[in-house]
Amino acid sequence: MVKTASTMLPLGTIAPPFSLPNINKGTVSLADFKSAKGLVVIFMCNHCPFVKHLRAGIAQFGKDYIPKGVAVVGISSNDVASHPEDNPEKMMLEHASAGYTFPYLYDGTQKVAVAYKAACTPDFYLFDEKQALVYRGQFDASRPNNGIPVTGSDLRRAVDAMLEGKGPLEEQRPSIGCNIKWSPGYEPSYFTGVSVVE
Repeated sequence: MVKTASTMLPLGTIAPPFSLPNINKGTVSLADFKSAKGLVVIFMCNHCPFVKHLRAGIAQFGKDYIPKGVAVVGISSNDVASHPEDNPEKMMLEHASAGYTFPYLYDGTQKVAVAYKAACTPDFYLFDEKQALVYRGQFDASRPNNGIPVTGSDLRRAVDAMLEGKGPLEEQRPSIGCNIKWSPGYEPSYFTGVSVVE
């Protein structure tokens, strides 16, 4: 099966700013998380089978780590003209159905995805209390139909290490998923559709 991998943004990168509509209400900005012990940014969407596979695990991750002072935010950047199942109205339904306890934001211009060099859904980024990147990569090794349980082990180890004041994990494996659905003519130069075979 052919899939798209993360671009693996360089560690130490400062979180690019964003200010996006929250599908429930209001606007959520990077500045809203300046007092958090860490920030997990997840590029995700409704329809992707890789996101669906991790859905319950992502919801549980938020429930486990938000009380520890780690902020979590989901961002959907897919072109809704070609993928109407990812539109904000359906994002609202998915947020409630999945039991997500974190904001789910709509990046209609796709500029935030480009700023983060996001390539796939899901794509996970962990920033420390100074909003410097300490982890980017997979949630865990589970994929649809590979028989490995969804645990979130990779991301959880990275967050735990950050909270304990340790440095970035030495081994960081790219996330794998569907490519972000770019608007016609908007595919960014960094995105080459790099695919891997598992």
